[in-house]
Amino acid sequence: MRPDRQWIDYRMKDGALTMEFEVGIEGFINFSLSHPELMDRSRIRCPCDHRKCQNRNFQEADTVRYHLAKYGFVRDYYTWYLHGEPIEEDTGELDVNFNEVIDVGFVNPQPYNAFDTMLIDAVRPSFNPNDIEEDPNPTAAKLFEMLKAADQEIWPGNRYHSKLSAVARLLNIKSEHHLSERAYDDICQLMSELLPSDNVMIDSFYSTKKLVQGLGLPVEKIHCCINGCMIYWGEDSELASCKFCHHPRFRRPMSGSHKQKTNVPYKKMYYFPLAPRLQRLFASNATTKDMRWHAEHESEDGVMRHCSDSEAWKHFNQTHPDFATESRNVRLGLSTNGFNPFGQSGQQYSSWPVILTPYNFPPWMCMKDEYMFLSIIVPGPKNPKGKLDVFLQPLIAELKTLWEVGVCTYDISRKQNFQMKATLMWTISDFPAYSMLSGWSTVGKLACPHCMEDSDAFSLSKGGKTSWFDNHRKFLPRHHQFRRNKNSFLKGKTVRKVAPHVRSGEEILEQIVQLGLKKVSETDAESTNARIFKSCECGWKKRSIFWDLPYWSTNLIRHNLDVMHIEKNVFDNVFNTVMNVEGKTKDNAKSRADLKEFCRRVELHQNESTGKYPKATYTLDKSRKKFLCEWLKELRFPDGYASNMARCVDMNKLKLFGMKSHDCHVFMQWLIPIAFRELLPENVWLSLTELSNFFKDLTSTVITEEDMRRLEDEIPVIICRLEHILPPSFFDCMEHLPIHFPYEARIAGPVQYRWMYPFERYLRRLKNNVRNKAKVEGSICNAYLVEETSSFCAHYFEPYVNTRHRRVPRNLIVVDRDETQEHEGMLSIFKHGGRAFGKEKFRYLTPDEYHAARTYILLNCEEVKPYIELFVARLREHQPYVEEAEVDAKLDKDFASWFEAHAHDPISNISSQFIKDLVKGPLRGVKTFPRYYVNGYKFHTLGHGSNKATMNSGVCIKGSNFSATELDFYGQLMEVLQLEYPALPLKRVILFNCQWFDPTPSIGTRSHLEYKLVDVNHTRRFNRYEPFILAEQAMQVYYASYPSTRKNMCNWWAVCKIKAWGVVEVVETSKIFLSNARAFQEDVIENHYIDITADKEPQSLVDHSCPFVDIDDIELEENEEVELEIESDEEYEELDDDDNNVTNIED
Repeated sequence: MRPDRQWIDYRMKDGALTMEFEVGIEGFINFSLSHPELMDRSRIRCPCDHRKCQNRNFQEADTVRYHLAKYGFVRDYYTWYLHGEPIEEDTGELDVNFNEVIDVGFVNPQPYNAFDTMLIDAVRPSFNPNDIEEDPNPTAAKLFEMLKAADQEIWPGNRYHSKLSAVARLLNIKSEHHLSERAYDDICQLMSELLPSDNVMIDSFYSTKKLVQGLGLPVEKIHCCINGCMIYWGEDSELASCKFCHHPRFRRPMSGSHKQKTNVPYKKMYYFPLAPRLQRLFASNATTKDMRWHAEHESEDGVMRHCSDSEAWKHFNQTHPDFATESRNVRLGLSTNGFNPFGQSGQQYSSWPVILTPYNFPPWMCMKDEYMFLSIIVPGPKNPKGKLDVFLQPLIAELKTLWEVGVCTYDISRKQNFQMKATLMWTISDFPAYSMLSGWSTVGKLACPHCMEDSDAFSLSKGGKTSWFDNHRKFLPRHHQFRRNKNSFLKGKTVRKVAPHVRSGEEILEQIVQLGLKKVSETDAESTNARIFKSCECGWKKRSIFWDLPYWSTNLIRHNLDVMHIEKNVFDNVFNTVMNVEGKTKDNAKSRADLKEFCRRVELHQNESTGKYPKATYTLDKSRKKFLCEWLKELRFPDGYASNMARCVDMNKLKLFGMKSHDCHVFMQWLIPIAFRELLPENVWLSLTELSNFFKDLTSTVITEEDMRRLEDEIPVIICRLEHILPPSFFDCMEHLPIHFPYEARIAGPVQYRWMYPFERYLRRLKNNVRNKAKVEGSICNAYLVEETSSFCAHYFEPYVNTRHRRVPRNLIVVDRDETQEHEGMLSIFKHGGRAFGKEKFRYLTPDEYHAARTYILLNCEEVKPYIELFVARLREHQPYVEEAEVDAKLDKDFASWFEAHAHDPISNISSQFIKDLVKGPLRGVKTFPRYYVNGYKFHTLGHGSNKATMNSGVCIKGSNFSATELDFYGQLMEVLQLEYPALPLKRVILFNCQWFDPTPSIGTRSHLEYKLVDVNHTRRFNRYEPFILAEQAMQVYYASYPSTRKNMCNWWAVCKIKAWGVVEVVETSKIFLSNARAFQEDVIENHYIDITADKEPQSLVDHSCPFVDIDDIELEENEEVELEIESDEEYEELDDDDNNVTNIED
């Protein structure tokens, strides 16, 4: 290869054209045009790597430039002899090299010496291959073997891959695609057969593990008691039987067998030491700088985008200044949950992984799967329940060491050693696991870990369950009128109590010490704790092992309430009650009997003569339930927004089934205000909408302290208004816990860092790794170690290799430089950041379309704004009293022609050739596309998406572009147009041709200002011809009709705005890609203010339009309800839009 032509092999980097390649293309075009004797008139021979070209066809220079940018040069064409360049005899460039032909798939080869660097990074600073003067120890010998493999060509003469680089790539493929060991062995065998006979390709997965075991991180296998009483670790490592239940440690050998293994334990756990895994974060340049982001990023006062902006983080820094001084010290979160690797239909088995994740990372890396560390695998088949602390002992001991001493760590970015320390900020779990981690019982009257003994929960005499009805007036302002209400809550009761005091960690620890509670690993702990739990009537069941951490009592938040599972349970109760689902509704015969005993709602009492009950207004009759189910069957969402809810509708029983947590999340926050607006009375709909908006504001990606205090004031009122309507049986602990969500968010920051969605997805990955059903934990362990090794190697792969770290977020695309045209002086209007997909078509613009498109582009070009101001100023000179509407009309009609004349006037001093090209106008011939990706959205034209299960044609643009007033315009995408401007370099603009709905208030659009609801009349159109917008200006919306019995509602659609996938706002930059945010959230709080002082007029709770109804007494058993609450194993499976156009959340 000629040294000056190396750029030919470096076309792409990070998904975009390199600047060297762009410059090289221009040099090639100029060189080819300078040899007209080898041209076909104006056309030159195209050397691109497309199968139809490859120096066989002649094309125009612009086409050749485009082909080279898209396909690259044909292989080995370093000397342009077909375009007039003389052939150098000693280059040998024309000889066909077998080694290079084999590597035909690689576009951007890099020297494999990067793997030498990888090995040094993995073991520095303790290992230097140049300082060894004697025979290496076994550990060092493994590293030397890998260094040798890193320098050993996969076959003699191959310059692209070494033995180690090939193995690293294969490991990455195995990890990415969950290949079995047998499949891996077969691939190795096939590759060895395909390569030259003198290759050194690895032959099996066993050989691979032997080669790269020096890169692997340690794992400890610790024997356990079969009953979970203890682990054989530390001082107890030599015991032969359990010191609690006396069960033997090892299985007895079978008689008559001579080959059977001895000392086989009944059960063993896997522990993955934390320190080496944290050290590896500082061993690679890909992660070490980001570990300091939390301390170096800019923040706004009162605004929380990350945990580091929260009060809990700042309080910890103030309490432990020595720890906070070193920005590289690690803050961790811990999560655990159980899953059944055999599925719901298989045998009963519960495996409990314990997962740690660092919070030092920025939002676009924090909580990603790649940076979640599997710490412990608690073996099944039984749920460890209160004995979970037994298995946490090694982790807690290491966390104590990392806090008190730390570990010497090498920071590759600063080329220095430092003493890395770590702290555990809090735990994240569903509500049953909350009890296992904290030691506080989450069942019964004291289930709330915030209210503790100050709870006013009571047992329902007929239903037999605990109710938290009328437990929330104490959170209201002292003089709120709800406190004096004796009729709408518990009859005859007024409330003077105030909200319970939030206890500090020191106060809680002092209480635990005074009670004498023991850790489960201590002698007689079970009996002692059980006695204290019953006799003292407190909620503590044990002393949690987390209190052993010296700093644990200083944390403001130690255990988080999981918004994900609690929101799902709240939705289930609301929806099943409104839909009156048999066995799941909270409005049953026992509920009505309890209502008669505790409340003054005579109108809902049973009719003694008929035995029937009046129908409540908060439930739907059969016809309305049918309307709602049919509406759900037809409902369509944008791609990636939610799953296909039509699959969850049971039209026979008129209910929903199989709703996953994210389905409930979407329905709770976006669909409840739409679904029930026409089907429920206004007072019921308003209360449910306020609850919906509360969850929407709470789960925003960016929150403020002020907004969280507002939500703290609003949520008691919202729950009290629901208590006006719904029976006491509705209000279990799940309906009470949201009252504490705003406090936790105000203290600990946005909920996306403290809910279970990312951990549930991670558990799904672990579940997929179970290949050997007889050895569940062993399968998970082996797969995890492979993933760790391949993940570290992936940082050193060539840029073109697709790995989990480099995966582009959904609906985001990487734009080639040939489209953005990074030329000096290029106008911003041509630097669009999207990409068209689908079959392109060609057509010509009509005169009206051409004028509208040309004018719109000019009026929206940043560099043209001074000339727009000049045009308007001259217009006002001639017409001083001209109105804004007339200015807009003049701009639409005359600006394009005026600006063209002005640009060519020598007096104007316009020297930019790009502006001169712009004023000429685009070519009349345009390309059209059915799909376009931009700003994190996937847009489909209305025609393309008409037969799909998703809706991606809804478009919204904010305000007017050149008038003082601002309106939101809503419409549908009809066409995606690509306009080109004459002259080189290529200049393109993407326009959306839209059909706009009438924005006239109350006629074409209507708004509910309090709840931020917008409707459009889809039968009315905008009366001005302004069809075009720039693609990058478009926001996506979807439209939903209203399930209604009224015919006049058929013309109105509810508008739901969509947050772009993978985009988050931060202070330093306007937008940063965030690939981990799978659960849909709003960017900022919309401020759905409610009047917390107003007591709405009491309305009848009886539906007089419906006669008396029979109410069954069927009710789910308690264990069935718990099963619903702890449902897990959720994951998005992103299906291709062209296959079935839905995104499923599979169990």
